[in-house]
Amino acid sequence: MTTAETVLARCTELDTISASPTWLERAHLTPEHARANALAERWLRGAGLTTWQDAAGNVCGRREGAEPGLPALLLGSHLDTVPDAGSFDGMLGVTMAIAVAERIDAAVAQGRMPALPFALEVIGFSDEEGARFGKALLGSQAVAGTWDEDWWDLRDRDGTTLHQAFGEFGLDPRRVGEAARRPEELVGYLEAHIEQGPYLEAADASLGYVTTIAGARRFRLSVTGEARHAGGTPYERRRDALLGASEMVVAIERLARAAGTIATVGRLEVQPGAVNVIAGRADLSLDLRAATDAQRDASWVEIEAELQRICTARRLRLDVVQTHEAPAAPCARWLQEAVVEGIVATGDEEPMGLWSRAGHDAMAIAAITDIGMLFVRCHDGISHHPDEGVREIDVARGLDALEHAVLAVAQRWRDGEVPERTDDVGPAVSGTVVPGAAP
Repeated sequence: MTTAETVLARCTELDTISASPTWLERAHLTPEHARANALAERWLRGAGLTTWQDAAGNVCGRREGAEPGLPALLLGSHLDTVPDAGSFDGMLGVTMAIAVAERIDAAVAQGRMPALPFALEVIGFSDEEGARFGKALLGSQAVAGTWDEDWWDLRDRDGTTLHQAFGEFGLDPRRVGEAARRPEELVGYLEAHIEQGPYLEAADASLGYVTTIAGARRFRLSVTGEARHAGGTPYERRRDALLGASEMVVAIERLARAAGTIATVGRLEVQPGAVNVIAGRADLSLDLRAATDAQRDASWVEIEAELQRICTARRLRLDVVQTHEAPAAPCARWLQEAVVEGIVATGDEEPMGLWSRAGHDAMAIAAITDIGMLFVRCHDGISHHPDEGVREIDVARGLDALEHAVLAVAQRWRDGEVPERTDDVGPAVSGTVVPGAAP
């Protein structure tokens, strides 16, 4: 079995760990989370790594470098899923990282390469999606040391708090800070991930490098009107919350498209929800993303003003609660260059640079170390859906590129060319950046 076949077989094995018998669902701090961690830990040990589960429920493995205690280059992605998920979002990055660590372990053991000048660590983050508690990046933010004590009161749909879930999983909430890593402990972070977009496939390219990860803000918008009899209330007397919300959804799309940002209303709930009653309240979600925080925030100012105008015109009240904010996370130029070298080594002389419209654990880890990302082509750009698909040849090239990137980082480290931390985050000097990529 080739390494790519092993990686794909492991993704298939992870598919069997699900809370549902009919679709893939693996949420934070659940029995499925524990089983996935145990499986990944077995693979990590097989790759020659020392393993542990950290204080936030992330599964970790480490291979020492030329001497014990050196800073680590961290590879990883996440093991949790959205409900009714595909097989590769997050999981492919974890299994690829394990496979690359296994390759390097074997090569060093057999004398085909010298020991790395740093430790190599692999991490499977516990909660990137935020599907259970509504807060994304819990696992990686714990590692980044950006944990917020207010999160302990978050509740899942059954009313279980995050604090309770930690205890039920066997974790001590008082020790979550022990998951945090210090900047001096890390060389950098590399993450492989399916693109979750159509650009690589359109260019017939297996791989791409990431220039920046979109800054995101999420809101809960509540529109309050008046619930009244559908037959007895004339139009001029109506304060229909659903009509106002519907107009808002259309306005959000129109304004975001004009601004070059990405805005999505993924949830709309109406009360009282009866066929013969005018809606008295409508609650909707808004997910807003852009390549830069300034572009995202300017778009929100414009959108909010228009939503207020709509509500005023319809005699409705608008309440806005921000539920999530993550700054844009540019990839360090030197790590972009290492990823580009890896892609070039697979035969693609003009690698494509992309800004990631989707969020990733890398954006949390950017708070403590430089980040770089490798994108792998996925079928039709589909993600967060059972139809997610990757080709074995693309995975094989991705493994070669990721391994080469690790070795390129090692050479830079030996040559003294790795900065402690860098603000140099522009696109890599070689490669083709798609329109809209952030500088």
